[in-house]
Amino acid sequence: MVDDADISSEVEEIARANSLAALMRKAPTAESLTECEECGEDIPEARRKAVAGCKRCIDCARKAEKTTDRMFPQS
Repeated sequence: MVDDADISSEVEEIARANSLAALMRKAPTAESLTECEECGEDIPEARRKAVAGCKRCIDCARKAEKTTDRMFPQS
């Protein structure tokens, strides 16, 4: 016999699978830029290879992440 906990568990599993599928569709597959879109500095080849679709140099990426963390704290 199926109870509410089983149904909730199944709904949660489906939602998690859908969320993961959506994230995978959004994963960057484009080539990385050779110059940072923020400051125009060259993006090192190692970073371009390590981070698919990167558009910022490491310094600008850190600044953007700090801004995001201030706007959306992870607590």
